[in-house]
Amino acid sequence: MANEIRIGIIGGSGLYQMEGLTQVEEIEINTPFGKPSDAYRVGVLEGRRVAFLARHNRNHTILPTELNFRSNIYGFKKLGVEWILSASAVGSLKEELQPLDIVLPDQFYDRTKTRVSTFFGDGLVAHVSFAHPICAQLSDVIQQAGRDADVPIKRGGTYLCIEGPQFSTIAESNTYRSWGADLIGMTNVQEAKLAREAELCYTTMALVTDYDCWHPQHDAVTVFDVVENLKKNSANAQKIIRAAVKRLPIERTCKCGHSLQHAIMTDLKRVPEATKSKLDVIIGKYL
Repeated sequence: MANEIRIGIIGGSGLYQMEGLTQVEEIEINTPFGKPSDAYRVGVLEGRRVAFLARHNRNHTILPTELNFRSNIYGFKKLGVEWILSASAVGSLKEELQPLDIVLPDQFYDRTKTRVSTFFGDGLVAHVSFAHPICAQLSDVIQQAGRDADVPIKRGGTYLCIEGPQFSTIAESNTYRSWGADLIGMTNVQEAKLAREAELCYTTMALVTDYDCWHPQHDAVTVFDVVENLKKNSANAQKIIRAAVKRLPIERTCKCGHSLQHAIMTDLKRVPEATKSKLDVIIGKYL
């Protein structure tokens, strides 16, 4: 068993512990962007070394808007992670995506308002490609893991990310449906953007908990409903994660690992030394 930690897992609401994780040690990481949501729980899962992070803290003390997305992704990068498997609760905007379904979306629509979604700035400009925001190679692994675990997975769709913490109004929900969005959540788009900048493979398992509020029989989403469905879905999500970890790591044939190669606009000789130092974990191989 290799000692490298190449696989990262982000557990969302209701998924704050990773069942089957052994030889656990907790690693606190300080980053130039502040502290991550929690200590990384590093251990062995299905014979592989992995790093697990509770997105909202294991005590669920962090709002979606308060999440320090940069420090969370930076911490994974610092640990040597190449693959990030994310799981999060979502609402469904389509009749056919039912509560308790597990979906692998392949597109995002960002409706957040106040969040920092880049590592860059402070004298360094980069524009990564984000047309295809999810790593298709990693999604293939997770889809096959679903078959291994005998857990159905639906592939494809657009995840619309809102600011929160309030759930949508009916007018908003119906507008998002008219745009063709499939799922609604509050966290994943910043993770995907930052993972791409950090040259990490990222995909998310969207755990459908409710029909948002557009559905005439489900027009008042409550935390109780969400949590109850999460409890039912988390066992299947963990089965898929364990089966996916068995299949990883593999050779990365996707473009994620060199997404910065043609993205940096600034002459690196002109970048302030403080910025170079801060982002060495991200851009070091290009300096």
